[in-house]
Amino acid sequence: MNTTLGERIKQLRQDANLSLRQLADKVKKSPPFISDVELGRRYPSEQVLEEIAKALKADFDELKQLDTRDSVPALKKMVELNPAWGVAFRSVAEAGKDGRPSPQEFVNKLNQKPGEKKK
Repeated sequence: MNTTLGERIKQLRQDANLSLRQLADKVKKSPPFISDVELGRRYPSEQVLEEIAKALKADFDELKQLDTRDSVPALKKMVELNPAWGVAFRSVAEAGKDGRPSPQEFVNKLNQKPGEKKK
């Protein structure tokens, strides 16, 4: 199962034995805002995410990778402009259901130059 940004923040907060209110105080945000982030209703700005990572002694880049909100609308737009992308994305999703290729293997394949041997 893939962990969402909110789930990871909640897990890190609980691991640090911080209440929602304590984390909110540390990052100078309201407890309802932090709750919404943990529930996936809202996303923090990059600056606030950096503050959250700092407060939780977490890796900012790891948390940032869990923020998928920009990619989903971009993918939808690509499919709207060219339905062949929808077929391509569905094919990748179907192939990835069993974990093969892994996301990293897929990225490596995309970055491979034509005629280049697999590393």
